[in-house]
Amino acid sequence: MQEIPEYELFEIREPVSHAIPFVYNSPHSGRIYPPEFIAQSRLEGISIRRSEDHYVDELFGDANALGAPFLVANFPRAYLDVNREPYELDPRMFDGMLPPYANVNSLRVAGGLGTIPRIVAENMEIYGRRIRVEEGLDRIESVYKPYHAALRRLIARTHVQFGFGVLIDCHSMPGNVRVAGSNTRPDFIIGDRYGTSASAELSRAAVAIFEEMGFTAIRNKPYAGGFITEHYGRPSRGLHALQIEVNRAIYVDEVTLEKRGDFAVIAKAITGFMREMAVYVAKFATDSALAAE
Repeated sequence: MQEIPEYELFEIREPVSHAIPFVYNSPHSGRIYPPEFIAQSRLEGISIRRSEDHYVDELFGDANALGAPFLVANFPRAYLDVNREPYELDPRMFDGMLPPYANVNSLRVAGGLGTIPRIVAENMEIYGRRIRVEEGLDRIESVYKPYHAALRRLIARTHVQFGFGVLIDCHSMPGNVRVAGSNTRPDFIIGDRYGTSASAELSRAAVAIFEEMGFTAIRNKPYAGGFITEHYGRPSRGLHALQIEVNRAIYVDEVTLEKRGDFAVIAKAITGFMREMAVYVAKFATDSALAAE
């Protein structure tokens, strides 16, 4: 676990040439912890890292080589979650009055996983005491808003350059996830907000590519996509957003958080997936299901 100066809270990794109509985003793989946050937390070591999407930025690390920009958070999800509305805040966490526009009643807030999370995985409380409202709002101003501004710019640039765009929001999920009604453990889950954030053709193609590689892949259950997928996916305008969840059990030891021996094999497979998705989109670039109507 590293510490980080504020000016390096995220990276915009640019390709030599933006050659494909994709933007990749890894909002939860940050593992560089602001020192003031570590001082506030009651957790340390591996415990504070339980909410990370471990090494997802490395699994999708060939995005640039394939011609797509890649936005990568360095700050941890436990510090601030950009896959939420900007003001999903739990009043029980703060010393002071939240602004009236804060969404204090969302299910994510109730579960402890708002914009500034109260817990990490396994319901472990992050803070030993309340934090100042001003500090929480400052995180939103100095981290959340610049991050989303960068993501909007990348998406807008892609849309202007190609006439449409595909956002791939990259995540990982616990190894114990099972398909409802069965004991099947999916290796990948493709979320398209039940067809509202991307064309059904695109999400079905993503599932098919993974299945052809020998993986188990499903759509939307139990992860249909979060705020980013919902907010930026506008298929009617030619903007498609897919959330991809990678099962951690296939690439990381969930106890030690160390990479498994076959990590490189999984990363290579994901590179193959990204390449095949680019081929698919290029083939159907003029199809009305993908391009702006």
